[in-house]
Amino acid sequence: MIRQLLSTALGLLALAGCSDSAPDRATTVAANAQNKADGAPKAAEPLPDRVRVRLTTSEGEIELALDARRAPVTAANFVAYVDRQRFDGTFFYRAARTRGAQGRGFIQGGIRRDYRRMLDPIRHEPTSETGLRHVDGTISMARTTPGSAMGDFFITVGAMPSLDAGGRSEAGDNEGYAAFGRVTGGMDVVRRILAEPTVPNAGRGAMRGQMIAEPVRIASVRRVH
Repeated sequence: MIRQLLSTALGLLALAGCSDSAPDRATTVAANAQNKADGAPKAAEPLPDRVRVRLTTSEGEIELALDARRAPVTAANFVAYVDRQRFDGTFFYRAARTRGAQGRGFIQGGIRRDYRRMLDPIRHEPTSETGLRHVDGTISMARTTPGSAMGDFFITVGAMPSLDAGGRSEAGDNEGYAAFGRVTGGMDVVRRILAEPTVPNAGRGAMRGQMIAEPVRIASVRRVH
């Protein structure tokens, strides 16, 4: 019965805003039911203030430092996906290049619409609350409406203050996106992914023309101790 509900809900998903993976209510309910069936814990273990993570991709490695002190909810969510290995085998699938600013923009990756990898949506932590900003190399959560972020994220190339709280999001609100860490190594890999060829007419809305022709595989994501 759960799988039938999931199948129906997935057909209702739309490519909207900064994330094409944010679910409608039916999908969220179905995914939560599946997570409970899998025995997924309701809360992550306490984290140190700084959590180091390594993404191994087909283009190379990206090192991250997550700020669990200032963005505890968002960092804990990302680590939950890491510890459950739900990012393994996913992709960077979007390269959003800023018009008129060569070499600037962001890359987006994660679980996309795979209900089997979904954990519960999380509370939105805006930059006005955390004090973090979308500077060069920031990792932040993709979402549609505030509070819909799950397992999709993006990494900026160049400062993008328009993504902070007060700027207008792709979903039309002014809550911005939840920054929660920085790239500490592998920005050359991030830039290569941003430069990947995209399909001109693929994607919908803000994502149109930004879908990577050959998505970059995320082989594994692990904590670095």
